[in-house]
Amino acid sequence: MTALTLSNTSATELSADALVIGIVKGEDGPVPAPGASAPAALLSEAAGVLATLGAKGGKEEITKLPAPAGSGAPLLVAVGLGSAPEDGEGFPAETLRRAAGAAARALAGTEHAAFALPAGDAEQVAAVAEGALLGAYDFTAFRRTGEDDRGPLARVTVLTAGAEDAGRLAAAARAEVLAAEVARTRDLVNTPPNALTPADFAAHVTEAAAEHGLTVEVLDEAALREGGFGGILGVGAGSQAPPRLVRVAHTHPEADRTIALVGKGITYDSGGISLKPAGHNETMKCDMAGAAAVLSATVAAARLGLKVNVTGWLALAENMPSGSATRPGDVLRMYGGTTVEVLNTDAEGRLVLADALVRAGEESPDAIVDVATLTGAMMLALGKRIFGVMGNDDAFRALVAESAERAGEPAWEMPLPAELAEGLKATVIADLKNMGERMGGGLVAGLFLKEFVPAGTAWAHLDIAGPAFNEGGAFGYTPKGGTGTAVRALLTLAERAAAGELAARG
Repeated sequence: MTALTLSNTSATELSADALVIGIVKGEDGPVPAPGASAPAALLSEAAGVLATLGAKGGKEEITKLPAPAGSGAPLLVAVGLGSAPEDGEGFPAETLRRAAGAAARALAGTEHAAFALPAGDAEQVAAVAEGALLGAYDFTAFRRTGEDDRGPLARVTVLTAGAEDAGRLAAAARAEVLAAEVARTRDLVNTPPNALTPADFAAHVTEAAAEHGLTVEVLDEAALREGGFGGILGVGAGSQAPPRLVRVAHTHPEADRTIALVGKGITYDSGGISLKPAGHNETMKCDMAGAAAVLSATVAAARLGLKVNVTGWLALAENMPSGSATRPGDVLRMYGGTTVEVLNTDAEGRLVLADALVRAGEESPDAIVDVATLTGAMMLALGKRIFGVMGNDDAFRALVAESAERAGEPAWEMPLPAELAEGLKATVIADLKNMGERMGGGLVAGLFLKEFVPAGTAWAHLDIAGPAFNEGGAFGYTPKGGTGTAVRALLTLAERAAAGELAARG
């Protein structure tokens, strides 16, 4: 993990391998970003050279050049911040976050970099620190490393005049925890399915819980059968790797609110008997990203000592075709007794989540949030960088969406039209079907889950199918592969609940 420190040492005196500065668009070329933590003379001298090199100052643009005389580092890295903010306004946190992430990625293989980006208050320090740490990520668990392997940036120093200020130190400490837990989710998502079965995932949870003081309970296949968890068992029936349901909890003695987080954890999704075609199954190791985010957010809440109870429920299964697999047309009896006619075994996430939602509701939390890479329909609606937020309570849905945006995770509130629920009930042999109308498929999935939420409990559903796995090139602080989507949103929500912003259960 990349090390982080704050320093009020001048950029001309701090010894580092690289100095990162911010630039913005000017009328005649790039100009130093206002509020930067570096001497004006050094920045002005660099600006002229940057213009000669063709730098414009556009967002996340990276330009490297030898540092001017007087710098404490031999290499200068200029990162674009776009247009300068209006007078009296600072840069948006996400602009700083993404700029720091882009610079950190560009400095892979570097031992120590000083970041002289605008960091005049705790919020800006948090943004720069988070971006740099999130950008300095590399997954090497299954790759041979040699002399040519650069590895991520090893040490980050954020230059800020108030380096000893309690608020800024707290912001940096939070950034370290947050980045570590986002990296945990990224690592889990990137791990190949032959190395992350449901049992393997449950073992990882147990280890994390022991390390950070959480309580954990693992239900294996025998316990699931005894408890009547028909959804999880039905999805995992075709695999030689049996399913698990994991409960992991952070409790605080002074907490007066409890949030339950429920994560879809399909460690590999072939589609089952309703087999996915070639071209659609190669990245399906990522279908457990929701469960990974739930784990990371719960651990982060514990590490930060939040005065809120957070209980994570990880519904873990592998969806495979075989002679023992659930067939289209089978009826499953879910935990709690509801029966579901399975028309498509590739609509499996909602089945494991249904069991976990009912079980989570039995503990009467003040709110429930489920997180899942659930539908391709949500990607068609919102693209690959935005996740949808649905729910049964307007105020809570808005709180969740606002928390995501505050954390730097684009989210969009989506409706749950009552008329779409009618298709889920158009069956003569069961209470529900696991498929409804094709149009609005992401909303139909949300409506299915709503059937398993206890009355009077605020609930939100996050469909993270688009942003959970980045198949394109890295950008900002986001790497290729697992992104860690929803960890920051869930942690921010937990922090707001601890601050009294979550209403008690109705």
